[in-house]
Amino acid sequence: MQAISRIVRNRPWFNYFVLSATLLAAGCKGEHVPAQDLGADIDEVAATLIEQPLLHSTSIAVVYRGQQFIRHRGDMEAGRPGPPTDATLYEIGSLSKTLAGTLMANAVLERRLGLDDDVRRYLQGDYPNLQYKGDPIRIRHLLSHTSGLPNMLPERANTVLADFTDQRTPQELNAIYARYDKADFFRDLHAVEIHEAPGKDYAYSSAGTELTAHILETVYKSDYESLLRGFFRDSAAMTDLGIRLSDAEIPRLAIGYHSDNAVPTTPMPQLPWGASGNVKATVPEMVKYLEFQLADGPVVKESHRTLVKFDYEFSIGYFWNIVAGDRLKGVYYAHHGGVPRSQCYIYILPKYDLGIFVITNQSGDQTAGAMEAAINTLVERIAARENVSG
Repeated sequence: MQAISRIVRNRPWFNYFVLSATLLAAGCKGEHVPAQDLGADIDEVAATLIEQPLLHSTSIAVVYRGQQFIRHRGDMEAGRPGPPTDATLYEIGSLSKTLAGTLMANAVLERRLGLDDDVRRYLQGDYPNLQYKGDPIRIRHLLSHTSGLPNMLPERANTVLADFTDQRTPQELNAIYARYDKADFFRDLHAVEIHEAPGKDYAYSSAGTELTAHILETVYKSDYESLLRGFFRDSAAMTDLGIRLSDAEIPRLAIGYHSDNAVPTTPMPQLPWGASGNVKATVPEMVKYLEFQLADGPVVKESHRTLVKFDYEFSIGYFWNIVAGDRLKGVYYAHHGGVPRSQCYIYILPKYDLGIFVITNQSGDQTAGAMEAAINTLVERIAARENVSG
């Protein structure tokens, strides 16, 4: 067995996207995985995942060749029996970006804007700083994390996130964003310095996603959350999805733990638009999202289109990480999401008509690796039964 791994570090909330592949020798020919067998595999993977240090619970959603599977395991709160359920609302962190990318793909197809538009076209006031020697930041640069914008605005948030596992981090982030609104964002955007031509180098930017939400609001003349809810309700029948929770929804929000802190931590603070990391959804809603992605309609196809190719393995679409060069998985689309008390992954693998969503209610420096191992196990078992080796 040969392994190839590549890591692209994002660090929005210690968000890092781990790209790895495992080449598996196939056994004898077989049929597609029987539903009962895959369900047992998911049960086993979920049970193994919560045996990892610090992990309290997990939820896993799989859509495989039209079959749906949901598993919830563990206890949401340490020492108190109570697993997550289909009604649990999870913070999906930077998976929110893929939703924003989908909305932008729809806007491009509707000719509301163009990928090569200068972003300043959609800003009020003068922003001479959003360019480098005459090369402006364009919409495609926001979507591909090549704009040169910082990860977070205000800049001091990046200093806090540099030591994500420090137990003070959630409290410090809450203080930074307690009264940080859109006007503050635009003030800080005026002060940004672009140090090289946009479009050249990958530099993960949640600020760029927040700016994307503003551009969508401008072209559609509607607030971002209404656009989000409306599009995914109409296109994917997703009705339990949102950014800001109602009073009735707040009790359904998943409890979560930051790093090695034994005390549950607070939710992720609200960002000006919330497009980069504030979306909440239930696991059944994420099943609908997996199905929407696998259906590969015109908007999804556009959102998966490569905007920047960094090398033969790694490209970026509309906020989607696109991974190639893996004989087992084929070309696939993935994203990691993380907030101070939750981490998750989404994988879309067209080779198997397979979508996987895994989430835990703990966020630490080992969480992503544990989830990725769980995903790899599921893919390996499906591949072995299908006898697909390349």
